[in-house]
Amino acid sequence: MRVLGVDPGLTRCGVGVVEGVAGRPLTMLGVGVVRTPSDAELGQRLVAVEQGIERWLDEYRPECVAVERVFSQHNVRTVMGTAQASAVAMLCAARRGLPVALHTPSEVKAAVTGSGRADKAQVGAMVTRLLRLEAPPKPADAADALALAICHIWRAPAQNRLQQAAALHAARSPITSKGRTA
Repeated sequence: MRVLGVDPGLTRCGVGVVEGVAGRPLTMLGVGVVRTPSDAELGQRLVAVEQGIERWLDEYRPECVAVERVFSQHNVRTVMGTAQASAVAMLCAARRGLPVALHTPSEVKAAVTGSGRADKAQVGAMVTRLLRLEAPPKPADAADALALAICHIWRAPAQNRLQQAAALHAARSPITSKGRTA
């Protein structure tokens, strides 16, 4: 499986491509950051993020895109920018018919380090180790994008099995569409 991980942001949008399957060594194919000037108009910044993500999709041809789920922060302006960049990444994937998976920061940290409360240095160190890199990717947004891709590769098989089981259960359930038994 080839996954484009996206750590959304308006100033720095981390991107990283990882290939592999759960239980086997993973390979980093590319890592970087799509940058936009903080003094540029919002619309232009969003276009720049879109163009950057499109370049990554063109070059690496991932099978799916894993995006960090936006969570509430105290700084509403930061949350809005992150949410807007996240939506751009999802739009780019959807335009190509690629599945999009959203993972929370704590889910990604737990998958990669074993602790949902790991700090950025711990995530960077584990990404370096798991991908057999010489040094942690810089800036941290780039390492976070790789961590998202790793998380998805490791969790997607289990999530798919759960979704299939739920669909099978729903198909066999005697509950009608109005919530009453048949």
